[in-house]
Amino acid sequence: MITITMPAMDVSIEKQKNPQMSNIYGFTDFHLITREKGGIFLFYNDKQELLFVGKARKLRPRIKKHFEDTVSLMKNHREEVATIEVYIVEDPVEREIYETYIVNKYRAKYNVDKVLYK
Repeated sequence: MITITMPAMDVSIEKQKNPQMSNIYGFTDFHLITREKGGIFLFYNDKQELLFVGKARKLRPRIKKHFEDTVSLMKNHREEVATIEVYIVEDPVEREIYETYIVNKYRAKYNVDKVLYK
């Protein structure tokens, strides 16, 4: 059996209580997320339920795209996101493994790819 251990979380940002202070769905701390490094990101709601897991070669632009893009799987659920967790994982193969593992172990609500349970 293979044991997968989650890497340590690098950044966690929370939706602000006064969302009008931000132009990105209530988040003001995007500057804390690296632009240059790759990794995985997890979106949670206010009940700490996992909504979505994604991976990216450059984290900040990819995460922001989920809040701005018209084709994102999250486009109808953006208001639900209360917390974003970011894990730096530079190796693309490791990112793929972590994403698939987390989607299936924690049953991310809005992921449709890589789902092995039904």
